[in-house]
Amino acid sequence: MFAWRILSRLNILALCVFVVALACSSYSRSPEQAVAATVQFPDLYEASIAELQDGLEKGHFTSVDLVKAYFARIEEVNLQGPVLRAVIEMNPSALRQAAELDLERHLLGPRGPLHGIPILLKDNIATLHNEGMNTTAGSLALLGSVVPRDAHVAAKLRAAGAILLGKANLSEWAHFRGSVPSGFSGRGGQATSPYVPLGDPSGSSSGSGIGTAIGLAAAALGTETDGSIISPSNMNNLVGIKPTVGLTSRAGVVPISVHQDTVGPMARSVADAATVLSVIAGRDPRDNFTLAQPPVVPDYTKALRTDGLKGVRLGIPRKFFTRVNSDIVATFNASLDIIRSLGATIVDPADFPDFAELEASRNETIVTQTDFKASAVDVDQYISELLAVPTGVKNLADLIAFNIAHADEELVPPFWTDQSTFIASQNTTVDQAYFDAISADKDLGATRGIDATLKELKLDALLMPSSVAPGPAAIAGYPIITVPLGFLPPNTTLAPAQPTRSMGPNQPFGIAFMGTAFSEFNLVSFAFAYEQATHNRLKMLAFPQAIPKTQLSDIVESENASH
Repeated sequence: MFAWRILSRLNILALCVFVVALACSSYSRSPEQAVAATVQFPDLYEASIAELQDGLEKGHFTSVDLVKAYFARIEEVNLQGPVLRAVIEMNPSALRQAAELDLERHLLGPRGPLHGIPILLKDNIATLHNEGMNTTAGSLALLGSVVPRDAHVAAKLRAAGAILLGKANLSEWAHFRGSVPSGFSGRGGQATSPYVPLGDPSGSSSGSGIGTAIGLAAAALGTETDGSIISPSNMNNLVGIKPTVGLTSRAGVVPISVHQDTVGPMARSVADAATVLSVIAGRDPRDNFTLAQPPVVPDYTKALRTDGLKGVRLGIPRKFFTRVNSDIVATFNASLDIIRSLGATIVDPADFPDFAELEASRNETIVTQTDFKASAVDVDQYISELLAVPTGVKNLADLIAFNIAHADEELVPPFWTDQSTFIASQNTTVDQAYFDAISADKDLGATRGIDATLKELKLDALLMPSSVAPGPAAIAGYPIITVPLGFLPPNTTLAPAQPTRSMGPNQPFGIAFMGTAFSEFNLVSFAFAYEQATHNRLKMLAFPQAIPKTQLSDIVESENASH
């Protein structure tokens, strides 16, 4: 039946090609659409995917309207106003795609919950070159390069009817070039926080975090090697899911580490993150790590239960807290009473038996630097598969040389001059020390770390401030979900801008649930129950200049006036 429906959809659309030109300006509005004054449009600062889908289904607005509204919001704050530099480029094909999806909805109904929903993608996730966007990891060295195909996750979004709205800025090369402030790329410049003026947006999925936080898209995709989804979600007041390595394909994503890289959603709610994760998860022959996942991808939206914490045992690994801000620890501690009231048992402390050894280990550096240069899925391999590279770079050595030759754009003084990680990676080789480090990471992070703690204390998950969650899960390849927890007090000292501020009043922070491999369904359930009991995200908004003013009503009223 499903195959027949897809074929029927394609056949009907083929017969309707002659109206695509009409669709490109959006099909004619119904009388319901024309009465904008009687419709309560969702506020795009916080609008959920379900709310947007409901409005699209009721004909209150179209996907074309949505794209126009998001484009206008990006224009307001990206390179104007507070100059947040969240988005590197917008998709010149987005309006056409939106019009085609509006027509398809009109004729056949929606494909699913993401039909006609605009999503931002981090600029290390490949998208079809012929639709007009680059894939560069923020580097001018890959500008104009031609990818062979969509990244698998981008293709899955596209097949689900999502609109790939644009490419989000990032810490260049996913923060693997060197010691450079989070959120800087040669192409996109220095991104900054929408909560603290000139604040650190964290990274490396910086633009995905900023753009989602203030409603420049419905949601975004980020990538994580160690912290790059969880940390910017933590700092931008978002829900972020760092999936188990192997739950989402990395094919078509500019790589760092085949052992640690993963792709996940960044959203304003657990429900939205679960909706996106349900679409992008799944096996892919181009990424053999995905073949280890369970054969059936769960519908993560079925985990959205307000009683999700009832009867759950959560452990607190306190030894990680020594480097956490005292205000964050106090807010975290206060949240435990809420979690207990939702039916959970808190085991505190629940420290890793191998904590000291884990903290002292430097195996992750050996693994990631060698993976980037010399693994089966390294940056040289990625570049070799590109159909064209106008700059002529072929490998990591060429990237280092390119940056030196274009230092005025890539190695910009005084803050962005470093490429020491590139150089260290270039000097690595695949040797026994590398294989030993891979084995040690799995042992320290998973076997004697997360899994041992869960097993010994009979825990369902670990709970901690999001700022210290990424490390052990990174080397284990295990999942984390972060949810908004609170904000630094108004009297917090505003740090100097060098070039971004490390801290300031109202800076957001999150709470993280961490589990064993492929435990995302349970983690979503725990996070949703906590989120619904607290609704922390809207207790503080972005600073006023960072909040775009354009709303759907502006677009719809303008369209109606022009008809």
